[in-house]
Amino acid sequence: MITSDAPAGTPRPYSTRLRTALVLTGTGTAGAYHAGVLRALGEAGVRIDVVAGRGAGALGAIFAAVDGAQRLWDRDGLWKGGGIARGYAWRGPLRIAGWALAAAAGLLALPLALIGAGVLVALFAILLSLVTLSAASSAVTSWYGRTLEAAFAPAALPTIVPRLIVFCLLAAALALATGLAISLWQAPARRRVRAGLLWRLFGAPVATASLLERAQRELWNLIRGAAAIPPPTGIDLGRRYLELLSENLGQPGFRELLLVAHDMDARRDLVFALLCDGHRQRFFARAADGGRAAEAFDLAGVGRDHLIDALAAALAIPVAAEPHLLRFPVEGPWRGETHRVCDRPGALDRLIEEAEAAGAEQIVIVSASPAPGRPHELSTGRADMRGRSAEQLSSFETASLRDAIERAPGRFAGVFVVRPPHNPVGALDFGGAFDERSDRRFSLGELVDRGYEDAYRQFIEPVVAASGERIATVQS
Repeated sequence: MITSDAPAGTPRPYSTRLRTALVLTGTGTAGAYHAGVLRALGEAGVRIDVVAGRGAGALGAIFAAVDGAQRLWDRDGLWKGGGIARGYAWRGPLRIAGWALAAAAGLLALPLALIGAGVLVALFAILLSLVTLSAASSAVTSWYGRTLEAAFAPAALPTIVPRLIVFCLLAAALALATGLAISLWQAPARRRVRAGLLWRLFGAPVATASLLERAQRELWNLIRGAAAIPPPTGIDLGRRYLELLSENLGQPGFRELLLVAHDMDARRDLVFALLCDGHRQRFFARAADGGRAAEAFDLAGVGRDHLIDALAAALAIPVAAEPHLLRFPVEGPWRGETHRVCDRPGALDRLIEEAEAAGAEQIVIVSASPAPGRPHELSTGRADMRGRSAEQLSSFETASLRDAIERAPGRFAGVFVVRPPHNPVGALDFGGAFDERSDRRFSLGELVDRGYEDAYRQFIEPVVAASGERIATVQS
């Protein structure tokens, strides 16, 4: 998709001489679509000066900035490798309690199932008697009668089933109590929270730890190379990453970095940036002059310990997941306070604004949200929490993208958008999703491939290749 101020039918200008920003926006599984687009841009040799991201886009931006996007789309990489289906899994205590309650319900239904099966056996016996197999009919009914008698004997199901049900209920209660105890134990060490016991148990049911740990592991594998070195702590990992990026800025494959997250306590967006020297000075001077010094963090300076914090905040979905707790440096404007930070689905416009402040002259926006709906495109709504949340996030992000596209052209020489015409995978469907339109299951790996195809079809072939042909004609 290409936006333009020019008359209809006029190709949008694109130039490799302009400072270009790649803006990755989306939540959860949108990172798989970003990975496919990054693969296509890398193969085509598209020049990118700045990579900016929010939500799952922050994950793609961090890898793309150090020429490590292959770790995202490779067969054994982050989005196609095993284990990604556990991304945004239910919190451990809730998951254990849920399975225990399901087992208790199954045990409770077992006697009823046996009685119901007796009706089927009786119908089968009647069918046998109708075809003159009376002996077989009597054998079947006698056998099932003995089975029921043995099952409902005083020493069998009436004794075993209640005990197993009680055991399952105790396991569920123990799991919830353990989760509550952990929450209460961590609260004083992390930050005090005013909440009832039920909110502590069920308020934020989704955990981001699995996806964050997997991302850190892939990032460490990228940084360490062939050296068999155990992974460092999050702060040390962030510092090593930033050292690698700072030392190689300007080299092929290395790009400047912009990340945006939201500070719930300050009610502000936070911007984490690592830019080359010339643009870095102007960027942070502009933030100071605009009274936003408390929002901008230089990853090459005072914010050098907060790269993983920025990633954890970007992956924290509002309401569904606990916000990440970020402790600011004592020498900064927040004087060592600990704030709750998370993603904001509508932060795309702020991300584009910061890309402009970083000197971008043209931008490529990548979003996994499909285009706004049209008549006769209604589909069956999802009643599960994951599906409903994903539908709302997709709707919010589509509207945010539309607003950002409307405001962006006057600020840049070129604005280009890559997005899927149709995306059945919700933001939390890490195991894939059923696509009603094609009547089949759509996997996360296919979403990576869809991003690869869309990048070629919507941007590389109609824009980059066409611009190259025009440049060659002018030179000849």
